[in-house]
Amino acid sequence: MLTSEAFFFYLSEKKDMPSRNIADCTEFLQEAWKGASEKWNSENPNAQVFLTCTHRTNEEQAELYALGRTKKGKIVTYNKAGTSKHNKKPSEAFDIAFKDKKGKLDWNVTNFKKFAQLAKTMFPKLKWGGDFKRFKDNPHFEQ
Repeated sequence: MLTSEAFFFYLSEKKDMPSRNIADCTEFLQEAWKGASEKWNSENPNAQVFLTCTHRTNEEQAELYALGRTKKGKIVTYNKAGTSKHNKKPSEAFDIAFKDKKGKLDWNVTNFKKFAQLAKTMFPKLKWGGDFKRFKDNPHFEQ
């Protein structure tokens, strides 16, 4: 689980990025992403949703886990390498973000809440990180 802004900062510092390919996810998540994102983007031209992460290697997970612990930065995840649903192959999780009409990243929590409501209505087995009790992870969806 990872905060939105921290994850994008992490990505901006890396040469190799985690996968953003929905084909790296389970069939259920592929279906959920395609259905929910198509509906959302057709109805919300000012806040287009896109994938930021599907599969993440154990090495990438270890780097994220080190932030705020052994590396400078904020703690952005409580999952050690190999324990995140992103580390499975196929991935059992994906993360999202939004862009406005000008292509600027939009971290408005309302977009995450509305997208989650739409996605969970369309795919009731989908779980949203914003519903987690310990650590709110608005960009995160999993099965």
